[in-house]
Amino acid sequence: MLILISGCQNPFAPGVEPFRQGSGGPISDQKTIEGVFQNFRYAYTFKDTLIYNALLAEDFIFVYRDYEKGVDISWGREEELRTTSGLFENSERLDLIWNNIIVSSADSVQANIVRGFNLTITFNPTDILRLDGRVNLFMRKESDGRWVINRWIDESNF
Repeated sequence: MLILISGCQNPFAPGVEPFRQGSGGPISDQKTIEGVFQNFRYAYTFKDTLIYNALLAEDFIFVYRDYEKGVDISWGREEELRTTSGLFENSERLDLIWNNIIVSSADSVQANIVRGFNLTITFNPTDILRLDGRVNLFMRKESDGRWVINRWIDESNF
C-alpha cells in the first residue's frame, strides 16, 4: 500500500503547470499592443517594478497637465520609475481597469493608443482614492519584437 501511495500525486499539492509564453498567462511577452496593457495591469496589481520597467522605452517621456499652474509638466524614464516605485511601496492595493480604446492608430512599428482607465488606490482601509481618466500612449516596436511605451500623455483631469 505504501508503494502505491508514494507513486500518487498529493491531491492537496497539485503540480503547477509551467508558464508558456503566449499561453494567455498573467504576463505577456509584449509582442502585441494588448500585451503591453496586460503587463501594465499586472505590474500595478502585483506592484511589480521589474514588469513595469520593461514597459518603458529607454527614451520614455511622461507628460501631464498641472491645471493650477496652467502648464504641462514632463519627466523621463528614471523619474517615472522612482514615482511608480513610490506608489507601489506606499499603497496597500492598486486596482487598474482598462476601458475602451478611444483612438487607435498603428502600423507594424509604431502605435498611438488613447484608452480610458479606472484606478483605485488603497493606501489604507480609510484612505482610498478613485481615479478615472485617459492615457494617450505612443508605442514602438523594439528590435526584439517587444512593444514599449516611449511617450505617455496623461489626459486625466486630476
